[in-house]
Amino acid sequence: MSLSQTAMEPVDIQSMFVNNSNLTSADIETILRAASGPQATEFEQVVRALHTEASQTGDERKAARAGIGLFFLGKPEQAATVLEGNGDPAARFYRAQALSTLGRHEEAVGEFETAAEKGFDRIESTLRRAGEVRQLGQLDEAEKIVRGTGGEGARRAEYSYQMGCILADRGDAFGAIEYFERAVDMNPHHSRALFSLAVKNSLYGNDEEAVQLYERALSKPPYYLGAILNLGLLYEDRENYQAAEYCFRQVLRFDPTNERALLFLKDIEATGDMYYDEETLKNQAKLEQLLSRPISDFELSVRSRNCLTGMDINTLGDLTRITEQDLLAGKNFGETSLAEIRELMGIHGLSIGQNLNQKSHSEPVYSPQDLSPAEQAVLNRPVSDLNLSVRSRKCMTRLGLTSIGQLISRTPDELLAAKNFGVTSLNEIRQKLTEMGVKLRND
Repeated sequence: MSLSQTAMEPVDIQSMFVNNSNLTSADIETILRAASGPQATEFEQVVRALHTEASQTGDERKAARAGIGLFFLGKPEQAATVLEGNGDPAARFYRAQALSTLGRHEEAVGEFETAAEKGFDRIESTLRRAGEVRQLGQLDEAEKIVRGTGGEGARRAEYSYQMGCILADRGDAFGAIEYFERAVDMNPHHSRALFSLAVKNSLYGNDEEAVQLYERALSKPPYYLGAILNLGLLYEDRENYQAAEYCFRQVLRFDPTNERALLFLKDIEATGDMYYDEETLKNQAKLEQLLSRPISDFELSVRSRNCLTGMDINTLGDLTRITEQDLLAGKNFGETSLAEIRELMGIHGLSIGQNLNQKSHSEPVYSPQDLSPAEQAVLNRPVSDLNLSVRSRKCMTRLGLTSIGQLISRTPDELLAAKNFGVTSLNEIRQKLTEMGVKLRND
């Protein structure tokens, strides 16, 4: 995995970025392409030198360039401080972006407005301002601002991106995806639209597409830490541990105290000592699928079928957790039915009672009659309502856990035994369950 672009002609960073008195969005785009390739180290050195000189001399132009550079180096807090009150139009535009990254959306609204007034790409500044208004929860006002840019705005990828975000916030996922795809069609390097599409694809299980979109979103700065983290988790789930480790270390390069990256990296390092027998895992998956097959899938006599239904035996797995004596004790269940069931189980390499001492994970650890309607409603909610991270969601799918009730029937140790499930995922699930007022078995 690489966060760099393909080779391009070298850029005179000193001339274009430092000495240029009228820095345009096109100039910045060119500089960014260079800064994400072989000239990355040169760009970082130039920015740090500018920051030092600006601090010593108070030179506003150098401060503007230093602040913009710090933003692209993943230092939004420093950038916002260095660019504060700067008269350079580009400085105000990128200070607004830094404030947005820090979640200071109300301040960002004013900065984007100032950038437009000072002449820095009025349409882009207005569309970005709409995004901050949306972040403040004012969806109708945000849409009004976006549409107010008219035909000139509609020709921009940013227009489609902002419309996609508005639709996403209104709950129209498919409408949002359509706008995000339109944004990417107009600008294949629109990192935020690529990131949003990657998140949506991952949510719907399109992991291959999600990986490609995240990689494209990270082809040039600014690098979004959320994108790098999510990509690392997808790599890890595909057992590409080296690439996953690279992603988490990149996050720590930009943010050395990032707790999630530190925990994920710790899990990756622990995974290095683990070995998975893929053939065993495949066989186990096939067995679990077989045990979950309903009795109705097989040809049985009416009497045997009715007897099993009366004893609440619905799957082959249920037959592995009951004795022959218990079956014979069932109403109207005789030796003929028992022989029929033995034959059925034998055909599939199973036997009655073989998992007698194994607790069924599908059995809840609660009695529905002891729960209030509200409590039953919580346990019947799908696991997807927990809004888990990519890694935790994949583990839930791998374990076949689809409801909150099924999840809380598991112990922490049982979850930790699952492939790629570490302490980070366990703590995440514990926190989400606590918010719902429930907890894992034995917790």
